[in-house]
Amino acid sequence: MRYQSFRYLPVGDCAITVEIGDEIAPNINAVVRALTLALEQRQIHGVRELVPTYRSVTILYDPAIILFHKLVEQIKQTEASLPSFTAPPARIIEIPVRYGGEFGVDIGTVAARNHLTEDEVIALHSGRDYLVYMLGFTPGFCYLGGLDERLETPRLEVPRTRIPAGSVGIAGKQTGIYPIDSPGGWQLIGRTALRLFDPHREPPVLINAGDFVRFVPIK
Repeated sequence: MRYQSFRYLPVGDCAITVEIGDEIAPNINAVVRALTLALEQRQIHGVRELVPTYRSVTILYDPAIILFHKLVEQIKQTEASLPSFTAPPARIIEIPVRYGGEFGVDIGTVAARNHLTEDEVIALHSGRDYLVYMLGFTPGFCYLGGLDERLETPRLEVPRTRIPAGSVGIAGKQTGIYPIDSPGGWQLIGRTALRLFDPHREPPVLINAGDFVRFVPIK
C-alpha cells in the first residue's frame, strides 16, 4: 500500500529515510524513482548520497551544512512538486546469457521443481523485461521484479561459498545477477560475460535502480 503522505524517519544524525509505502510494488517503486531523480535535479546543498530501495529513499547528508528540519522542508517541497515532475524514460539493458550447463548448474533443479523443460525455463526467463527495484548485497547487485510465477524456486538450503561474477540466479519470486565473485544461495540458471561492476569504470555500475533488464539467450 502506498502511504497517503511520505514518512520521514531520522537515521542517526546524518541520514533520513523517506518511506513511500509498505510493500514491493511497481507503482510504489515508480514514486521512489521519481523522488530520487527530482532530488538529484534539485541538488540540495549538503546532501551526499541518495539510496533508493524497494519502497523508500534514504538521503545521506552533512549535518554541518544542513540541519535535519531544513532538509525535511526541502524534501517536502520536492514531494509536493512530484505530480508535475516527468521522469525520463527508463533504460532497457540487454544482458546476453549462456543458460544451463556449467554456466547454470541449477537450471535442472528449477525445471524439475516447476515441471518444465530446461528450454521452457530459458524461454520463460528471457521472455519479459524485469524492473530493477534496487541495488544491494554487493556493489551492482540488482534486485529484479517480474519473475514469472512458474519459475519461482526457493534459495539453496546451504549457500555456496563462491559464485562466479555474472551468474544469473533465481530465489523465490526474484531473479538477479551476481556482479562480482561472492557467496550466495540463489539457484543458478546461467551466466553473462558483461561486467556489472567495475571500480575503474565511470560509472562503476552498469545497471541502476529504475532500469529494466532484458535477458537475451546466447549459445
